[in-house]
Order: sequence, then C-alpha cells, then structure tokens
Amino acid sequence: MLEQIDLTKKMTKEAYQEGIDSLKERLAGLQRECRSLGIPVILVFEGLDASGKGVQINHLIHPLDPRGFQVFAIKEANEEERLHPFLWRFWTKIPEKGRIAIFDTSWYRRLSTERFEKNFPEKEFLHTCEEINSFERTLTDDGNVLIKFFLYISQKEQRKRFDKMLGSKETAWKVSRQDEKRNRNYRRYKSINEEMLEKTETACAPWVIVEAENRRFATVKIYTEVIRRLEEAVRAKKKEEEKNTKTDDGAPSALPECSLVSSVLSKVDLSLSYTEKEYKQKLKKLQSRIELLHSEIYRRRIPVVLGFEGWDAAGKGGAIKRLTEPMDPRGYVVNPTAAPSDLEKSHHYLWRFWRNMPKAGHIAIFDRTWYGRVMVERIEGFCTKEEWQRAYREINEMEESLVHGGAIVLKFWLQIDKEEQKRRFDARMENPKKQWKITEEDWRNREKWDLYEEAVNEMIIRTSTSQAPWIIVEGNQKYYARIKVLETVAEALEERLKKEKRNRYVELV
Repeated sequence: MLEQIDLTKKMTKEAYQEGIDSLKERLAGLQRECRSLGIPVILVFEGLDASGKGVQINHLIHPLDPRGFQVFAIKEANEEERLHPFLWRFWTKIPEKGRIAIFDTSWYRRLSTERFEKNFPEKEFLHTCEEINSFERTLTDDGNVLIKFFLYISQKEQRKRFDKMLGSKETAWKVSRQDEKRNRNYRRYKSINEEMLEKTETACAPWVIVEAENRRFATVKIYTEVIRRLEEAVRAKKKEEEKNTKTDDGAPSALPECSLVSSVLSKVDLSLSYTEKEYKQKLKKLQSRIELLHSEIYRRRIPVVLGFEGWDAAGKGGAIKRLTEPMDPRGYVVNPTAAPSDLEKSHHYLWRFWRNMPKAGHIAIFDRTWYGRVMVERIEGFCTKEEWQRAYREINEMEESLVHGGAIVLKFWLQIDKEEQKRRFDARMENPKKQWKITEEDWRNREKWDLYEEAVNEMIIRTSTSQAPWIIVEGNQKYYARIKVLETVAEALEERLKKEKRNRYVELV
C-alpha cells in the first residue's frame, strides 16, 4: 500500500500562503456549524516517527475555538488503564455532540508501536483489528465523523529529521532509543503499519494517507479532507432534520398482533419456591462462598460485570443486596441506571456504561443496564427504529470485548407475572416506608406490559451468547430468586477460577 504513495509531492510557499487563510476560515465556520447541529468529530493522527503529527495538529487547531476541542496524546497505557478493558480509555474520551476530539496516536498504538516492540501478543492482532473496526462502526453509526490520517515519510527523510532534532539541545529529547530502533528497522515497521492499514480500512472509517515529506502539502491535504468530510456531515445532518420535521421516526411503533418473536418468558416456571428455613440455610452457605470467591477473584485480577434487568418490582434490589452483603465494599460498585443526564445524552448511549466498567479484580453491578436501548427507549420512542435495531449488534460486540479482555459477564432477567407485580405495587402503596419505591412511571409501564414482553423476548434471543448469557430468574417468590442469583454468580466465579488453575497447570507442564 505505502509503496504506491508518491512522496515527491510538494507545494510552494506562495501557493500555500495564497490558499491557507481561506481553508482556515472555512474550517472555523464548520466547527461552529457542527457545534450548533450537535455533530461530534473525531480526528485520528497516526504515522511514522518524525512524520509531523504534532506539527499538523497544531496547524489544524489554529483557527478553531479552543473551547470546542480537546487533544489527547496517547502514550503507553498507565497502570489504571492496563487494569481496564483495551477500549475503556478511548471510550471515556469520545466527544460529546458538537465537540471535536483529536488523537495524537490512538487505539492503533497497539497494532503498530506495541506490535513492533513485541509488547503485544501476535495471536491477538486479527481480533484487535476486528474490535477496533466494531468500535469505529459503532461511533460512526451514531453520527460521529471519524477521520483517520496516516502520515508517511521515507526512511531517508526520517533520518534527516532525527539528525536535525538531535543536533539541538532543545529538541534532542524528542528522539528516543525506540525511535532510532524503528528507523534502523524501517522496512519491518513500515510492513507492520501497512498490515494495520489494510485490516482496518473500512467504508465507515477509511484511512487518508498523507504524503508528509513536504509539510505545506501535508497541511493543505489535511485541511482539505477535514473540510470535505465536515461539509458532508453538515449537509447530511440538515437533510436528516428536514426529514424528521415531516415524519416522526422516533415514535413508538406497535408490534404486530401476532408477533413473530419467539416467546422465552412464557416458558418460565414461576411456581418455584423455597421455604423460609431452606432460604436462610442456603443464603448463609452461599454468602460464605461468595465472600471467599470475591477475595480470590481480586487476588487473581479477574474483572466481573453483573447486569440486572427485570420487571418493575421484580426484586432486583433485594437480590443485589443479598449478593453484596458478604463482599468487601472496596471491591465492588453498584451502578444504578436512571434516565440519562444531558451530558450522557450528548454521547453515544454506551459511553456512560463504559465509564463504569470494572478494573481487573473488581466487580461492577448494574441495576438496569445498556439494555434500556432495546426496551424502554424502544417502546417509549426515545431512539429511532434504526438505532435500537443496530443496538443488538453493538451490545454483543461490547460484551464480547469485555469477555475477551478477561471479564466474567452475567446478565439476569428477573421474571414475575403481571398479577404478582400488581400485588407488589399495591403492597408498596399501602406501606408508608415503601411508597417511595413506586412511581407514576411504574404504573404507565405496566399498561404497556405486552409491548415490553415482546421486546424482552427479542432482546434475550438476540443477545444471549455463550460468552455473556442471559440468566432468567424465576422471581414470583423472592426467596427462590435471590438464591438463584447467588448460586449462579458463585458457580460462574468458581468455574473461572478452576479454568485459571488448569491454564496455569498446563503452562507449568
């Protein structure tokens, strides 16, 4: 790929000065338009050492309002970042609507520099490419403008720039031993980058190769491409807004009378129960097991993600309380999920959940989860049909990424029938100490029971995977539901620890 690039392209100083002011003015205007239209922009700068990424970023941001962008210089992951899933530190940096995020190197560091230094397992290369492609597709599907630049120079030019920097005390620090090593092994490093470019070239996020030996030419090419892409995005956004004024695509649509979705919930046996004596005996034993297992997964640095969904008043809070009672509070966090704030709504819907994903050895418990996109947001019309339909894929890919990063992911659906829910609602209304638990929204949701039931059936079928399964909890009797949750968690943790032990044994042998 890079062999075909013409590095002799140049631009005279006169031609550059004649056109650059106009480009800067257009870019500044587009930043304002993107802000008013709520278009998030992500600019990625990759390239060979000394190709001028920092210089070009400085040129690009010169006409921009500094209140509307942020530059992230991505270096080797720190200790906190290494304890989280690979994409965590990038998900936490994606811009809100109307802002620009600029990455001086990015999630591609793993596929280029770290791969060259052999700090990255070769067997992980293709999976990481797929993970990055999924990440970028998720962002662009949500309206992010993602522009990826790769700045390319020859080995001779790179050496020349290194020597110039080394010749001055003020700039010598910029050339590291790793830079020198990559220059000596230029062909190998270039080959690694070419493979990265080929495997991550997609329709939604294509690479722009920048001939960077002449910096004026490179600057104008970068400006021109950013302007072109932002103008396209502005036109598309305005066209979309005009369309939305004529049709209400976000309005909730009734499901067909005879649903084609298979019924999972109708097969659940809600008569299952324990006596109070059985419950107390089992609870004591299970909580003792979980106390020990929690310590062991912390020691083994295994992250755990537990998601709780279910009908209103199904008993999620009671199950979570019994689960966490024996745990060290320093090793888990319960994340209650409410309606998104204005800041959260200005990001991709998964952003607020990625921010709370656990680091290695810790447990993140979500009381309501990212599945709101395919349930309440779908039913209530808070997102478009296109958005909730693609969410199944996005959610599966996110959970796969967590599992591949070493996490245990379990998702619980607490199932009760409509009559039991009514009984619990009435009991809460009659008890002054529990009235706070019942809201008008709970009663409104109850009126749409059939719609929610169809959505839940589809959700479970489309997103229950071998790596991140749904566990349906028979919840009409709270004793039974709580015990099943604790048993499932304990068994999953024990199975993972046994697997870790087997793997260590194989390594030793």
